[in-house]
Amino acid sequence: MVAYRGGFAWETTNKTLIFNLHPVLTLIGLVILGGEGIISYKSLPLEKRVKKWIHLVLHAIAIILGIWGIYAAFKHHNEKHIPNLYTIHSWIGIGIIVLYPLQWIYSVIVFLYPRISSTLRSKSLPWHVFLGVFVYVLAVGNSVLGFLEKLTFLEKSGLDKFGSEAFLVNFMAIITILFGTFVLLIVSSKSPHSSDDDSHSYSAI
Repeated sequence: MVAYRGGFAWETTNKTLIFNLHPVLTLIGLVILGGEGIISYKSLPLEKRVKKWIHLVLHAIAIILGIWGIYAAFKHHNEKHIPNLYTIHSWIGIGIIVLYPLQWIYSVIVFLYPRISSTLRSKSLPWHVFLGVFVYVLAVGNSVLGFLEKLTFLEKSGLDKFGSEAFLVNFMAIITILFGTFVLLIVSSKSPHSSDDDSHSYSAI
């Protein structure tokens, strides 16, 4: 973004600099930190309580960055008088940024509040895992869709289809897919740091 698109800004006459925040914030938040948040509970050789807090905080930061990134896209569109929510990328993005915080809030209540019954926790855990992975897969797929959408717009504006910037965009999309796959492989594997007690524990943090 700095080398090819001029960098970043929040208040500027060059509205493209505002939009540049969108892919960076959403990729770092929803894909990278979101992925780290998912695997932190399984992969870190720490006390379960500590892992839960790391899991919680990483997802909170991911949500904040994701919301900020999506707001940057709306701000760019509004200031350039471009319609909002006219692509499948934007529709899926809104779905992600609605589901992700809802999942986080529900999980905080169920797994943090000490008065919640262990029965509810045990019933909620499979759905917590499923929805978490589902939203993450959506985030990875939508990021790749965003790369494709942006590259298509740039090529229509005259960008060399085989130039270095086009190569970088495609390369970033592949790296995103590989990172997401790596996260899913870790989630689906048995953690060397877990025990049967960990796997079936539904106590509050």
